[in-house]
Amino acid sequence: MPPTRDTVLAALRAVIDPETGRNVIDADLISGLTVSGGQVGFSLDLGTSGDAAAKEPLRRACEDAVRALDGVDAAFVVLTAERPPSPAPVSGRAQASGGGLAPGARGDQKDNRRGAIAGVRHIIAVASGKGGVGKSTLSVNLALGLRDLGLKVGIMDADIYGPSLPRMLGISGEPQSDGKTLTPFEAHGVKAMSIGFIVEEDKAMIWRGPMVMTAVTQLLYDVDWAPLDVLVVDMPPGTGDAQLTMAQRVPLSGAVVVSTPQDIALIDARKGIAMFDKVNVPLLGLVENMSYYVCPHCGSRDELFGHGGARATAEARDTPFLGEVPLHLAIREMSDAGTPIVDSQPDSEQAQAFARIAEGVKAQLEARAQAPTGPTIRMG
Repeated sequence: MPPTRDTVLAALRAVIDPETGRNVIDADLISGLTVSGGQVGFSLDLGTSGDAAAKEPLRRACEDAVRALDGVDAAFVVLTAERPPSPAPVSGRAQASGGGLAPGARGDQKDNRRGAIAGVRHIIAVASGKGGVGKSTLSVNLALGLRDLGLKVGIMDADIYGPSLPRMLGISGEPQSDGKTLTPFEAHGVKAMSIGFIVEEDKAMIWRGPMVMTAVTQLLYDVDWAPLDVLVVDMPPGTGDAQLTMAQRVPLSGAVVVSTPQDIALIDARKGIAMFDKVNVPLLGLVENMSYYVCPHCGSRDELFGHGGARATAEARDTPFLGEVPLHLAIREMSDAGTPIVDSQPDSEQAQAFARIAEGVKAQLEARAQAPTGPTIRMG
């Protein structure tokens, strides 16, 4: 039987805050409590200390108390005051660079960027203004393309309502944990983490915004990602609270926006571009997916949804155009089978399209890292 709000509150009343000597409920440290089936999420206030590291044992105690309840499948507890439970505080984007590597951002050294993930050099978001444009397919194949360029790559599924990473990478099972951090899965030479590894595939995620952001925060900061050159984040579609919070709290090196050629898709893509502009996230480029159809039998090409709209949008906004990806049966078949086309058919035209996009993304990251406003690095 799933837990109720009252049973969760009762469990938390047994957790004492050593700073005040009161339980976390009476001390008013808990907010945003959400109970949905077997999933429980809430925020724990840092209180007067403002020290995330000092409050981490209390956060763990709250999490353990809730997980011990009958019917609880997963508990997501995040520290508030703009700071996640991680070695580095989350209070906004990095101020230092235009997408480059902040000094000391290595797996064995302290990373001083605000909100940085220890040992992760670059975080890039793959976003779309609307769903159904192939954003997740691009994310997976982009990650593998960057791997083929000699980079250490991870991919995180931030689409809590529609996680597709487990199926696309052919991974199943629950992630291992040492009680403090989750160990990401490894498949096709990249590290991977998704809410889909924790919640059953057919289970609806009926969560409100605070619980979604709690889950996304834990997938970012409670996972042993290091060492990585690039972490690709498959964002939820749209420009809502989850996307905005992610863009403001995580030091993104840049974003890739995906669209199809139709005018209706491009309208939404432009909204995504505008959102990243407003929060000062560099746009690495625009991709036109389903750009044209290739018949798997005769090889003929048709432009079912029009063609060139994304390129024209990129040119009009002085944004890099990273490339076109065809609408091809093999891309869908390989994705459903958990064998992305960059791995299963690397010499095919469609795999080469993803490879060129990966080269463009890497080039953009290097160019921004070498700009006068930021430190200089070479990747690979």
